[in-house]
Amino acid sequence: MLRAMTWNIRTGGRDRDGTDRRDRIVAVVAEQRPDLLALQELRGLDSDGGLAELAERTGLVPHLARSCFGQAVAVLVRPPLRVLRAGRVRRPFHHAAARVEVATGAGPLTVFSTHLNPFSGGRRRMEADWLAAAVRRTGGALALLAGDLNTLEPAVDHTARLAGLAPLYRRRHLRRDGRTVDTRAVARLLDAGLVDLWPHTGGGEPAGLTVPTRHGGAEFAGMRLDYLLATPALAATARAVRVVRGGDADSASDHYPVVADLALAPG
Repeated sequence: MLRAMTWNIRTGGRDRDGTDRRDRIVAVVAEQRPDLLALQELRGLDSDGGLAELAERTGLVPHLARSCFGQAVAVLVRPPLRVLRAGRVRRPFHHAAARVEVATGAGPLTVFSTHLNPFSGGRRRMEADWLAAAVRRTGGALALLAGDLNTLEPAVDHTARLAGLAPLYRRRHLRRDGRTVDTRAVARLLDAGLVDLWPHTGGGEPAGLTVPTRHGGAEFAGMRLDYLLATPALAATARAVRVVRGGDADSASDHYPVVADLALAPG
């Protein structure tokens, strides 16, 4: 069984007031022991050796994708998983998209870690199209798209949820008419054939909300913004998906991690 986890750790695990959350981040990762870890918001960790230190403390090997505009992302891999190739999706993402291919007993598995544009629904839709094309280039066998997609899920009524947000933050989730909820980025990925693993496995709680945590987040109002999307072949191996709550996860970031167990073995 392989465990995949995605987590936006918020500004590299350090706050503007000097609070350092990295020990709590390490504690959560150590407790969950993911074999494949998609991380987002690695501010500073891509330049000061912080990501290498975090990886060493958790027994993982990091593969970083830097950002020209926003914050880096990464995929971290636990030995004995064998990395076949690693790189980034070469498009002008607001943040970035890392791509790592590992060997499994069922064939190569490609994992993408990404963080879509937080401010513009149109840009998120464009970034989703780039990611859908990158997944298609894998051949459509085993692929996992993990990350903070900054997009509310389609086919759900979000009216009450958005009503509680300040106008500045509510606009991030509305289309230009100021009324229609913008779910296009996730919808495009689902239309491209990817499977949302949360509803696919039944989830463990209503809605699977990933923000906010007790750390805070004025821009959130009980939302599911973090996703694990899989090709159908990979979705068939998914056995459980859950949002990690409690303990250090309540204050290590403003996002909760999402974990999936996959019936795969290292190849």
